[in-house]
Amino acid sequence: MRPLPVRHGRLPVRRARGPLARLLASGVAVVLLAVGGIAAYAVQDTVRSLKPSIHLVSASGKSVTPPSVGAESGAVNILLAGTDTRTGQGGQFSSADELAGSSGAGNNDVTMVLHLSADHKHATVISIPRDLMAPIPSCPTSGGGSTSPQESAQFNTTLSTGGLSCVVLTAEALTGLTIPYAAEISFDGVIAMSNAVGGVPVCLATPLTDPYVGLKLPAGQQTLVGQEALAFVRSRHGVGDGSDLGRISNQQLFLSSLLRTMTSAGVLTNPLTLYTLAKAATSNLTLSDTLDSPTTIVSIGLALKSVPLSDFVFLQYPSMTDPDNTNRVVPEPSGVRALKQALTTDTPVVLTGTTGSGTESATPAPSATPSATPSPAPSATAAAGSAPTPSPTSVSLPSNVTGQTAAQQTCTKGN
Repeated sequence: MRPLPVRHGRLPVRRARGPLARLLASGVAVVLLAVGGIAAYAVQDTVRSLKPSIHLVSASGKSVTPPSVGAESGAVNILLAGTDTRTGQGGQFSSADELAGSSGAGNNDVTMVLHLSADHKHATVISIPRDLMAPIPSCPTSGGGSTSPQESAQFNTTLSTGGLSCVVLTAEALTGLTIPYAAEISFDGVIAMSNAVGGVPVCLATPLTDPYVGLKLPAGQQTLVGQEALAFVRSRHGVGDGSDLGRISNQQLFLSSLLRTMTSAGVLTNPLTLYTLAKAATSNLTLSDTLDSPTTIVSIGLALKSVPLSDFVFLQYPSMTDPDNTNRVVPEPSGVRALKQALTTDTPVVLTGTTGSGTESATPAPSATPSATPSPAPSATAAAGSAPTPSPTSVSLPSNVTGQTAAQQTCTKGN
């Protein structure tokens, strides 16, 4: 099927939430240091675009201290929380959007934890469902007090309950990781980032229609830019079973394609594109004060840059339907045990399940017109459907844990 042209939607500009910037803000700043004359100005100007940072406090009440640049030689754990707040965001939402959103700090409707292995050979990105019912610990507050622990509460309330530190503490309990870096983010940067790389190609197995975000796309290959890219990653009602879990798999599809686009298009060697991406990411981030140092961002970016796409695994936190409320999910014990084992022992994970309810594996279509010159064979990291092979040094996750690698090419399923 011939790819359709770049689509420019006429959607209202909306702030949304998501994962994207964790790769971009770190990776792009790295290469800016090595591209010559514009490097110093680009880094300084990018850093000036950062919003005021957030101070993280541990469960003991002690401050989280950023390590030196050299400390990034080991494992790195970063949390990204996207808020649904409408406060201070002008009149860019419809009435329905205003009613659906929150005020103040808002809820963390999208939360992802990135674990980069100590040897920098593999990375795992865990999407924690917003509707996950889990214990919420007592969280220190900025005024020196603390919130009351909750035996079971919806995960996406942690940001409004106790700020970014509370999201981090709850995620640490769920994953077994210690997470020193965190950021609050919006998906406004998706518009600028998708434009900077010339659009993000996505595959639709079926048409996708979602009136809640004003999206209507035909089946086939699409290249999304700007507001239409933003609507695509926001869509829930039009994807899979219409649940947040379906949206998670759709976002993983988009992020995987964005990573492939960046690496295949030579983005990391183009200083102007890097600068644009860095500005797009940092302008839509509020970092913890452990992460707002340019040298820290640079050192993390250097480490991330070495991970092959086939060893960059996106997965949904192991969960199952809550027996007390079918609109919620709870941790699934066997999957949680396997995931925690892998994360705490710094071992690669291997997915054995599907890509998720919102996506399916893509089958590459033959070229419509034969080429006179044979095309080069795809690399191991870019081959469709490639995934890590189980070994004595990897942990196979149960088949009920969904996800994909950044190398896998998948297609969105509309509902």
